[in-house]
Amino acid sequence: MSQSITTKELARRVVNREDTWILDVRNTDEFDDWKIEGDSVHVINEPYFNLLDGVETLTEKISKDQEIIVVCAKGGSSQMVAELMEEAGFTNVYDLEGGMKAWSEHLEPVKIADLNGGGSLYQFARLGKGCLSYMAISENEATVIDANRMTDVYERFAEEKGVTIKHTIDTHLHADHISGGRQLAEHTGGTYHLPPKDAGDVTFDYKPLDEGNDITVGNTTIKVQPLYSPGHTIGSTSLIIDDQYLLTGDILFVKSIGRPDLAGKADDWVGDLRETLYSRYKALSDDLVVLPAHYSFVEELGEDGSVKARLGDLYQRNEGLQVDDEQAFRTMVTENLPPQPNEYENIRQTNMGKMNPEDEKQREMEIGPNRCAVHG
Repeated sequence: MSQSITTKELARRVVNREDTWILDVRNTDEFDDWKIEGDSVHVINEPYFNLLDGVETLTEKISKDQEIIVVCAKGGSSQMVAELMEEAGFTNVYDLEGGMKAWSEHLEPVKIADLNGGGSLYQFARLGKGCLSYMAISENEATVIDANRMTDVYERFAEEKGVTIKHTIDTHLHADHISGGRQLAEHTGGTYHLPPKDAGDVTFDYKPLDEGNDITVGNTTIKVQPLYSPGHTIGSTSLIIDDQYLLTGDILFVKSIGRPDLAGKADDWVGDLRETLYSRYKALSDDLVVLPAHYSFVEELGEDGSVKARLGDLYQRNEGLQVDDEQAFRTMVTENLPPQPNEYENIRQTNMGKMNPEDEKQREMEIGPNRCAVHG
């Protein structure tokens, strides 16, 4: 019986930049589309069907005493390959429990900061998909922002901290992953907030997330201050927490900017995107710490595994903020769009409440990388 490793242990290695060798046995097209990445992660792709007649060819790429983690889509094929490798004399083989499916769902919490009045702010990195969500805690209350559908993770974390989730917030109507905000609010008796301009077609009740209507968490010194910032969607709304942290949703990332086309409105919304990035955000303090809802590149992960940057620094080094000519900006944004997320229209419909797929279907809909950014 081969040894196995959990996604939690693999996430710890990735965040700590430990040398990690992975043998991915999925088909090459699946591998090319989406893989496990990290600063010290080394990945070899050898499709499963190439190994059915023997794993001897692997000795050209992997020494027999090298620690290696075998990965497949769901965990079955990797276990078989790991056992074949052990039979062939490889001595340090593990298979990843649950495969890429489980990796896609793992959330890794990192503390961002202590807040005024005794509160704390945490970031949850979904390493397999590049999604970032947040929990602000003060006294015995918590607010969760841009929650993923794995709501049990936030509920367990809140229980460990001895707090009740009073509010859940989506900065916009998501198109690349299924939001857990509404479900989390239902489970905890909290209030679900959504920008009204993104909620025109939703089928459920929500509280409008409007600029000027601050949300207080526990101690009154911690305010979640909405800031209307359209561009990725027409309703996109950023949040300023504790006058120190700017949660930008999918408008601004550490190394890129948001894409305006996931509702088919790229030409219409690119002007809003520019207005937000070059005027609204420009008027804010350079010292605000930007906390985005996604990241695209593993090098965006800091030493502690968090993704963040000072707003003033991004105006110096983020290429999406360096394009002075409006037409050049428009061309950059509309001509550098990556492929749209898998099943993004069905994900939008689900987040509107118009579809309610089974859990397994929801997992399948989300498979694949983050594609919310424009890279100049």
